[in-house]
Amino acid sequence: MLFPDFIDFGADEYLLVAAICSFIALIVHYSISIFPIGNFKSKRLAETVDLQPVSVIICARNEDDNLTEFLPKVLTQDYPDFEVVVVNDCSWDNTEHVIDEFAKIFPNLKKVNIKEDDYYKHGKKFAVMVGIKGAKHERLVFTDADCVPASDQWLREMSKGFAPGKEIVLGYGAYEKQDGFLNKLIRFDTFQIAAQYLSASLKGKSYMGVGRNLAYQKSLFFKHKGFSSHYHINSGDDDLFINEACTDQNTNVCVSHESITVSVPKKTLRDWRLQKQRHLTTAPHYKSATKLRITMSYVWPYLFHGLWLSLFFFNSTLISAGALFLLKILAQMLIFSKSAKKLNEPDLWAFAFFYEIILLFMYPSFHISKAFAKRNKWAN
Repeated sequence: MLFPDFIDFGADEYLLVAAICSFIALIVHYSISIFPIGNFKSKRLAETVDLQPVSVIICARNEDDNLTEFLPKVLTQDYPDFEVVVVNDCSWDNTEHVIDEFAKIFPNLKKVNIKEDDYYKHGKKFAVMVGIKGAKHERLVFTDADCVPASDQWLREMSKGFAPGKEIVLGYGAYEKQDGFLNKLIRFDTFQIAAQYLSASLKGKSYMGVGRNLAYQKSLFFKHKGFSSHYHINSGDDDLFINEACTDQNTNVCVSHESITVSVPKKTLRDWRLQKQRHLTTAPHYKSATKLRITMSYVWPYLFHGLWLSLFFFNSTLISAGALFLLKILAQMLIFSKSAKKLNEPDLWAFAFFYEIILLFMYPSFHISKAFAKRNKWAN
């Protein structure tokens, strides 16, 4: 028998009922927060591509190697009219020289220099603002120096997102597939977060984007007075601005395989932990509805796994615990598979349940270490 035939309800019976309820809630959460992006249809994008001029903005501090390797892929996009604005933010390596050399070959490359000021220390937001002010086109597309477009159709695909009434286009910024378990964990964490904010946008509930692959109109930036409301926060040039500027109607998504950007992932657990710490500093500054959404996305997995593990303390619920977890694995694989394939991460969904459990153990350490982390004025 799958579930015991209880006569009088005791602690084990109540616990089993609670575990079943948490399982249902978790599957509903997956269905609402992960599955929609898997069903994304291109009809949300402009049927007739309006190839208006665009400005690509890249902020770089000591990125000579990355620019040498990745910048040509941006400069050679198959797009009729675009410029690439690279902001050299106080670099002390060969970044400026690399930009100058590429500018001799590519006339659409524009360099903007920021010099070090002993009296005024700034973060990445200042560099982004300088890049925006230096851009000559209304449509702005953002990526990082360590990112490379998945194809030469990246700009065309992202431009499709500027359908009538759309001022923001959210893309997917993936991490390069490499060997090792840490790489899979980083990529799964990135996929899971992206699937949630992209799915939310499809339902008119946009709440964030990432600067590795993001586009919006210059006029929208100035309409919201740039980063003025959160300029004092070191991070958040992407997600905090989108959280403030997005509405139910003005945001679109673009997740074709040609529109993805791929970034260099962290190589060590320590470096990834530091990166996660920086990202977590923006969460307290989201809108209340966004904070509730993000909180609940963690509550449901923790609640299910906590109740499920508790079932093993009772002999009467051992079989039920195993069956419930098996159902959870199958349902999660089914829901995650389509979304993972849509975001070109086909190797992640089969072990989604395992990566999720590992991350649930790791997330508390990220939050705890964040409280003791030193502030970094400039980091991706």
